[in-house]
Amino acid sequence: MQEAKFIVTKELGKLAKWLRILGYDAIYYDKKETAGLIIQALRDKRVILTRSTAPAKYKGIHVVIIRSDHVEKQIEQVFTELKLLLREEGLFRRCVECNTLLKDVERGQIKEKVPEYVFRNHEVFKKCAKCQKIFWKGTHWGMVGKWLEGKGIKGK
Repeated sequence: MQEAKFIVTKELGKLAKWLRILGYDAIYYDKKETAGLIIQALRDKRVILTRSTAPAKYKGIHVVIIRSDHVEKQIEQVFTELKLLLREEGLFRRCVECNTLLKDVERGQIKEKVPEYVFRNHEVFKKCAKCQKIFWKGTHWGMVGKWLEGKGIKGK
């Protein structure tokens, strides 16, 4: 189930953000009603990640009930239960804010939109077409890789 798509309920916002960092399509469902969650999961063929047991009673959907309060353990649980593999080429390919796939952007087009230090020290930039945020391989890139390796989640 490498190309898993997720719908993450409102109490798991950090998990949604981390799944996006790891390259997974993870939409954030912030409504209270379960019916809408189930319908969207079925329509989009998404795995529901939630702390609630309510969605699990419906047939035809895949639900992972997240047990831990800590995002690191939540990621471990999702990767273990769904037998996911981390692909290095998947890292940082989605906007952490809105889940949209990032697009390469020419360096000259963003000069006025990033700090001068960042512009001088980075060659590759990506942009979210939806929310217009600019991304680059900052120090967080290496920290994410080290953190994942420390947790036993290895890239391929």
